[in-house]
Amino acid sequence: MKLWDKGISIDKKIEQFTVGNDREIDIHIAKYDVIASKAHAKMLQKIGIITVEELVELLGGLRVLETQIENGTFVIDPQFEDVHSKIEFELTKSLGEVGKKIHTARSRNDQVLVALHLYYKENLGIVKEKTKTFFTTLLELAETHKDKVLPGYTHLQVAMPSSFGLWFSAYAELMIDDVYLLNAAIQTVDQNPLGSAAGYGSSFPIDRELTTKEMDFSTLKYNVVAAQMSRGKSERTIAASLGSLCNTMSRFAMDICLYMSQNFGFISFPDELTTGSSIMPHKKNPDVFELIRGKCNKIQALQSEMILITNNLPSGYHRDFQLLKENIIAAFEEVKDILDIFNYSIQQIIVKDVDINSDLYKYLFTVDNINTLVVEGQSFREAYQKIGGEVQDGTYVPDTSKHHTHVGSIHNLSLDKIRAKFPD
Repeated sequence: MKLWDKGISIDKKIEQFTVGNDREIDIHIAKYDVIASKAHAKMLQKIGIITVEELVELLGGLRVLETQIENGTFVIDPQFEDVHSKIEFELTKSLGEVGKKIHTARSRNDQVLVALHLYYKENLGIVKEKTKTFFTTLLELAETHKDKVLPGYTHLQVAMPSSFGLWFSAYAELMIDDVYLLNAAIQTVDQNPLGSAAGYGSSFPIDRELTTKEMDFSTLKYNVVAAQMSRGKSERTIAASLGSLCNTMSRFAMDICLYMSQNFGFISFPDELTTGSSIMPHKKNPDVFELIRGKCNKIQALQSEMILITNNLPSGYHRDFQLLKENIIAAFEEVKDILDIFNYSIQQIIVKDVDINSDLYKYLFTVDNINTLVVEGQSFREAYQKIGGEVQDGTYVPDTSKHHTHVGSIHNLSLDKIRAKFPD
């Protein structure tokens, strides 16, 4: 069944190419199509297109489908082009002529669009909540390990003293920036596009404010052309926000892989969280973090894909938009899984004691020692030359007693302030 069927047979090769794998993808938005259909039916009754009795029948039929979707028994059979045609078919099958009325005053264009907006809004919220869980875990780890020294690096050269507390809380605070972008994406999709129909509105006296309220959108996309043009723009915005979060997680995963290596040896994980080698029995490979890194890098590329698909399209609907669904939905599912497994794994991290008296870290405190001389009255340039000279002639002896007292430094992590910054 096709919503646009006019009784003309379509070439099977053309049909297969144009339908693609929408049936598999649309399972993810089935729930939201039902939500939108319920709101639409209520609106149709209010403006007099259907009767109260017909509304009751439609809502009952939609509730049956809603239950099937929740139970996992809802299937989009091969004879259906997508979830929208399947739902209309089932309503018509069970309710007869009443079922056919559900498509009145809407197009598949705004039907797809509103279902996607609802899916995006809910799943951005889920990603945000999972990010907050991960954020909380990192701050707890920062508090637990705040006094454990970790060498800081610039250019991958030993630079200045850091700590595990500083390391964990750094990535926690970076996630706040990612949530700012997630919130921007939520605000972008939290606009009801239903009623834009094929992109130019409807001659029916539809009540768009009613459907906006019924679906719990904050506002609606008033201009019907703008509503259709949000297709693609929403996906670009979402891809940017997910990509930002994945950039943070990818860099964190890279640090973990590096710090687990024997040349660093700062951290470890229980054997059951690592994998072995087929020929090297000593190996404890950080495969989970390497896969997190790779998956996150893949998702960061999504924004470019969304831009290239939609970049030069004129206003109005184009079938190119169909290509946006698969990878943006896959990205949501992937990001949720990554956040879960990262949070689960990082809680089992084994933080090792770093021997700061090792020759490897001999010069970790040179800047602190320069600053001590400055406090004692020397100019910075004189103090720099003095410590530099000691390093060159091999007479440098580190003084590790210096404390960093300013906000956000190694000895003043300000975790409470970071925690308070997490946005609603």
